[in-house]
Amino acid sequence: MSSGSSSSLGGFAQVTDHLFIGTSKTASDSRILQSLHITCIINSTQNTHSSDTHLPSAHYMQIPVPDDPSCRLSEYFHSVSDKIQQVSEERGRVLLHCNAGVSRSASLCLAFLIKHHRLTLREAHQMLKAKRPIIRPNNGFWSQLVEFELSIHGRNTVRMIDSPVGIIPDLYERETRGLIPL
Repeated sequence: MSSGSSSSLGGFAQVTDHLFIGTSKTASDSRILQSLHITCIINSTQNTHSSDTHLPSAHYMQIPVPDDPSCRLSEYFHSVSDKIQQVSEERGRVLLHCNAGVSRSASLCLAFLIKHHRLTLREAHQMLKAKRPIIRPNNGFWSQLVEFELSIHGRNTVRMIDSPVGIIPDLYERETRGLIPL
């Protein structure tokens, strides 16, 4: 199956057999949703879904959060992860989206992979980044994911570090070396 324009802002990517990550644009295209056999749409934007793209058979879950580092997205890590797992066990398919499929939806997807696929945060990030190269959770969400990994696995594989651009996950350390703060 094609992963759409997985490396562009307008696309989607298949993460597992039952989970896709994408954009608001993807979520509003009923033809794409039908072709992917989506049965559940998890919307992690502050906008509600449009009634003209509603799929009668699809379940909708709204996670109304801004893409703001101070937002406590972690309050939804368990409920979203458990919903994705439930749909998977029912042989359904989930589209998890935010506006661009970069930060909020990526963070929620990472939480699911940590909790239900038993991946470390580092492994989950590597897997998701291979499927959708444009993911980039904001640093506040990264801090929450680090805490979540500790609560699930009892250890951390990613840590937050100081850099020339502020506190970042150590996964980004190499790309920030040599940057001069403004």
